[in-house]
Amino acid sequence: MREIQGDFDPTGQCYAIVATRWNEALVERLVRGAVAVLIDCGVRDADITVVRVPGAFEIPLAVDRLADKGGFDGIIAVGAVIRGETPHFDYIAGECARGLATTSLEYGLPVGFGVITAENPAQAEARSGENEDDNKGAEAASAAVEMATLLPQMDAR
Repeated sequence: MREIQGDFDPTGQCYAIVATRWNEALVERLVRGAVAVLIDCGVRDADITVVRVPGAFEIPLAVDRLADKGGFDGIIAVGAVIRGETPHFDYIAGECARGLATTSLEYGLPVGFGVITAENPAQAEARSGENEDDNKGAEAASAAVEMATLLPQMDAR
């Protein structure tokens, strides 16, 4: 039996982080978490590009454009959508997730999903902590690196 998995050695790889400006304090912690994971894995600071977009609805377009442009081994999407009094949350969160999945599949490119979808501000705070274990940006970056190092191994099989 042969097992294939990512090795978390993204030496020479480039990553983009697409981050919203909405819920800025939370999102900045997600960006810091994602960058910390990339740096810890060995990605050079010069090989990380951060793109800012207005909100979560705009993330998929920016990610799709970056994927189409090429040059990135993985893209990490970070943002925070917090439920309010209207169904707006459902539309934004759902379309963001759908758009990111579509781009990932269309381009065969790892897209880390670090967009918090929370029922209330306390839940969002808990998922954007300074600790890597409590930070969805860090989690999304880790998943993107693992997939970016896994896919070439699968292709070589």
